[in-house]
Amino acid sequence: MSVLALEQIDSRHGLLQAVREVSLELERGQTLALVGANGAGKTTLLRTIAGAHRPAGGRIVFEGEDITAVPAHRSVRMGIALVPEGRRLFPGLTVEENLAVAARNDRPGRFDVESVLEAFPLLRPLRRARAADLSGGEQQAAAIGRALMSNPSLLLLDEVSLGLAPAAVDDVYRSLRTAIGEGTTVLLVEQDLSRALGFADRVACMLEGRLVLEGPAGELDRDRITQAYFGLRRPDEAPA
Repeated sequence: MSVLALEQIDSRHGLLQAVREVSLELERGQTLALVGANGAGKTTLLRTIAGAHRPAGGRIVFEGEDITAVPAHRSVRMGIALVPEGRRLFPGLTVEENLAVAARNDRPGRFDVESVLEAFPLLRPLRRARAADLSGGEQQAAAIGRALMSNPSLLLLDEVSLGLAPAAVDDVYRSLRTAIGEGTTVLLVEQDLSRALGFADRVACMLEGRLVLEGPAGELDRDRITQAYFGLRRPDEAPA
């Protein structure tokens, strides 16, 4: 049984349909990278899965249960954690206090403050530093660590590398790979195609709200993904 199944999901912002008939499945322990241009619907899809945006149509099934109408605070308790674009830490709280906030959901699992600091060693010397004083990479690590504190079965990551220096991205992905080694299912939005192909088991591409390409990362070459990203036909493809 899949951990997550999306069935013909539609999501709107007023009159704008941001997500169109998206169907997708994720098996336990898989990592799926979602790519696409700005405005393709990636963030809206993640927020819809997390319960932060109510779908206009379709069905979301998580671990066999229909959660289409479940709000975000209940989704967290059920095992879904979202790291939003922009991190959204509490700027006046320390790293350790930001982590502790997420522990209040009391889901059983291996993650607590110490295990998060072990997975993200760059945070250990900063545990008493205010979130507002951290670099972008340190804030991203803290945001992911905070999500892991809820011991999720499904981790949703929006724009992991956005605005970060390459060295900071390296640090975050290195720690993330260690942290998810226990079989957490991951759906991440990533603008860096090379990172997506190198990190994920599968890659999916969205265009104008639709899922236009999906498959194992090892079987999708960069050219094919780029063509889907921009909505271009390859020379060997006949018109629809």
